[in-house]
Amino acid sequence: MAMTTLGILGSGFGSNMQAILDAIDAGALDARIGIVLSDHPDAHILERAELKGIRAEVINCSGHLMKFPEAAQEETARKLTEAGVDLVCLAGFMRIVKRPLLDAFPSRILNIHPSLLPAFPGLEAWRQALEAGVSESGVTVHLVDAGMDTGPILGQERVAVLPDDTPETLHFRLQAAEHRLYPEVIARYAATLTP
Repeated sequence: MAMTTLGILGSGFGSNMQAILDAIDAGALDARIGIVLSDHPDAHILERAELKGIRAEVINCSGHLMKFPEAAQEETARKLTEAGVDLVCLAGFMRIVKRPLLDAFPSRILNIHPSLLPAFPGLEAWRQALEAGVSESGVTVHLVDAGMDTGPILGQERVAVLPDDTPETLHFRLQAAEHRLYPEVIARYAATLTP
């Protein structure tokens, strides 16, 4: 397959998008980012994209704090398609993707999650891991389906939970693992796609 065009959906700082850009710059990922979309107008990920000359736009969720309305998903699918996106990467995107976006990109939406799924789906997985008293957590890249962090797993990296870990220290180490694993899995998965 020729160079893969990625679409990034993010809600926050954009550190995973930066890791993807770094992998592209290093030649470890044969891809380009065609568009970055965020559900928060003031999300730093939009600023990061604009600084790199990448098209960056806001998804209008009509004032809903958590819901991803159907009209917003249709708009998102249209913008991704217009940008020629082959593969959609969720990077800290805090809304559950459903139809019609799943239909527009079947088996072509990836997510990174800060736990060894199926353990600790949902929000603040690092805090869930600490509260459960586990000795090991990690990160997972998976395909997105209509559930919450339930899609087929494409890759995982284990991270030890240390006796003196706080939610902040564990989250920091999990993010470092995310930044290694996500670009690697994107590269591997993109190589399997047919145009």
